[in-house]
Amino acid sequence: MAALVTLREEQAGVVLLSVDRPPANAMDVGLLHALVEAIEQVAADPPPALVLAGRPGFFSAGVDLKAVPGYGPREQREMVEGINAMALGAYALPCPVVAAITGHAVAGGLVLALCADIRVASSAARYGLTEVKVGVGYPQAAIGVVAAELAPHAARLLALGSELVGADECLRLGVFDEVLAPDEVLPRSIELAASLGAMRGDVYARTKRELRGSATERMRLAAAEDPLLASWVS
Repeated sequence: MAALVTLREEQAGVVLLSVDRPPANAMDVGLLHALVEAIEQVAADPPPALVLAGRPGFFSAGVDLKAVPGYGPREQREMVEGINAMALGAYALPCPVVAAITGHAVAGGLVLALCADIRVASSAARYGLTEVKVGVGYPQAAIGVVAAELAPHAARLLALGSELVGADECLRLGVFDEVLAPDEVLPRSIELAASLGAMRGDVYARTKRELRGSATERMRLAAAEDPLLASWVS
């Protein structure tokens, strides 16, 4: 069986973390375990920079709504813990992180993209925070990333509106930094990561920690007592 998540070194020491769970990179317990393990591996030995990428056409569709409703209490708890660990781990990485948003990024998929320092997105995809629409609550670290990384009006429109929007609207709202043709997303992301990775890593890490440290600590505390740990999807 092919690996769900792979790590591969690219130019200038940039590491590419690729997610590949066909067809849509939907998150189940297995994918979350693999993602968290890969993020922890990167955190233990940070490269000059990291690129997060999905499959062609899909960055991630978020939670697997075909699998998760059939989960029992143990698996549902693992999902909440996995999403919190994924978001906290990716958000707190000390190295530069660029999201190569290779296609649709929905719900938890968009949350993962928001964990990056720079976000480069495909012009041919749809994006949104659709948790409210499908009746699934946000794990505390996930909603914490949304609150920390989006301007209030953008968070209100995307999280409460719960609709899918195009890449240009996300660019206007400040969700993304660049929007490119699909085949340009990954090369540009690696190029940006190499540029960031050429900076002094200790200074970058300290500055990133100063920018995100308070929000990260709030997320850690909230995730430890996440109300969704008791009951998530009925």
